[in-house]
Amino acid sequence: MKVAVLSFAHERAATYAQLLYDRPDVDLVIADPDGSPDDPARGRDTARRLGSAYTGSWDEVFALRPDAVVVTSEVERRRELVERAAEVGAHVLCEHPPAADEADAEAMVTACQEAGVQLSLASPTCFGQAFAALRREIAGGEVLGRLTTIHGAYNKPRPARPHTAESGALAAAAPYLLDMVDAVLDGQPAEQVYAQANSVLSAEPGVDSAALVTVRYTDGTVVSIDCSWGPAESSPAAGGPTMNFIGDRASVEFTASPRLLGGFDRGTSRERWETREHDPYAVMLGEFIAAVRQGNGSGPDGSAGVRTLRIIQAARASVRTGRTVELAVPQTVLP
Repeated sequence: MKVAVLSFAHERAATYAQLLYDRPDVDLVIADPDGSPDDPARGRDTARRLGSAYTGSWDEVFALRPDAVVVTSEVERRRELVERAAEVGAHVLCEHPPAADEADAEAMVTACQEAGVQLSLASPTCFGQAFAALRREIAGGEVLGRLTTIHGAYNKPRPARPHTAESGALAAAAPYLLDMVDAVLDGQPAEQVYAQANSVLSAEPGVDSAALVTVRYTDGTVVSIDCSWGPAESSPAAGGPTMNFIGDRASVEFTASPRLLGGFDRGTSRERWETREHDPYAVMLGEFIAAVRQGNGSGPDGSAGVRTLRIIQAARASVRTGRTVELAVPQTVLP
């Protein structure tokens, strides 16, 4: 299968390239014609190091008609690349956010639907057997009963260069938590959003370092998520999303990075634990490639990405105004 990584603007592009190159069933192509002025040869150098194919223009990579693409470009270029991928029949795995505004994200969904290709969002926690088992347990309702409340946290470390809103705590962590909620609620739309945020740790106006978001969904479920920055590996929520699902009978806790082995590191004078048996990004790419072969979907789809983007935009509006934001509910879910 021919898979192209489109652009190295995103911090995980090199990781995806390496993981795809390591798969014997993938023929990797790298395209990064619009390299950063600070590192114009970033994509070409990675291709040279891996020994993979490299294309110097977007026209050239799409002329190769890849079976699938991973879109890791700047946000403002993602709609163009996704639509061009759909035109050549390539399935798409796109980083969050899919676009800067809802209209562009919906256009991307439409383009992929009309072309008959899959559009998935790169949300690693939503892939893999553990989350699939959790979803089945909650959907069955035998243990939890009716789901009423969800509490989630993802306390990523402070980024190296937090200069834009997209590097802030809300944009960097909320999509992955909201994707999990969307999957468990089976696409139930949100109707009300309230959020608070501050920039105390970032020292950059408009770059939030702490964000708390509360969302009410149309089925009555209330969700609260903590997207604040935290010290590296100081808690389970630093290594990946954690979430508590509370029903009227019981509750269940999900941890993306469960503690497999704990102890004390004398060198750092800190608690330490080992987590994860498998790389979550490798699992995500594996399931995406398998879904492309089988012709079915895997992980959050484009419509889920639009719903998540809508909530994040409402959260930003709530932070600016200090008020609750009411979201328009699609007519199909109105009583």
